[in-house]
Amino acid sequence: MPTRAVSRETSILADEERMRELVRFTARTLETDFPVPFGGLIVNTRTGEKLTMATNAAKRENDPSSHGELRTVRLACKKLKKLSLAGYTMYSTCEPCAMCMSNALWAGLDRVVFGATIEDAGRFCRQIQIPAAEVSKRSDMPCVVDGPVLREMCLTLFTHPNMQKVFQAWNVHIVKGKSKK
Repeated sequence: MPTRAVSRETSILADEERMRELVRFTARTLETDFPVPFGGLIVNTRTGEKLTMATNAAKRENDPSSHGELRTVRLACKKLKKLSLAGYTMYSTCEPCAMCMSNALWAGLDRVVFGATIEDAGRFCRQIQIPAAEVSKRSDMPCVVDGPVLREMCLTLFTHPNMQKVFQAWNVHIVKGKSKK
């Protein structure tokens, strides 16, 4: 029993360190022309070795599917030259939306660890309000969903003044979930 407790504590510390690294990586975008609060990191589940990291690029690429988690999965699959990411864990600064969580399932990730919640993100920008664990539960593809981890730290990406300006600009075009004409 003590070994299991130490192992769990070690796992929590490793999750927090990886999330800190991802927050630092994602925060670099806050001083660019395209700041984003959404970043993803994929590591080997067993060894913790980092495979890929990416941030949301939807605005920069004019591609609504270019979320940080999707981009991270795409980069990882290309790097490994295979479709399956079994044996890997993804960290995300925010709970994956339904699209990103579905992609994580299709990729066969072992585990998804998130910082801010989908509800947190919904306070700042539009979201599909379906928790990642619910998407996973309704699938026949097993994937552990853990979080929030370092939620408050991840929320600083959303509350940064440069990000707040971007959210304000995005939301000018939105009226009760519908685009203005």
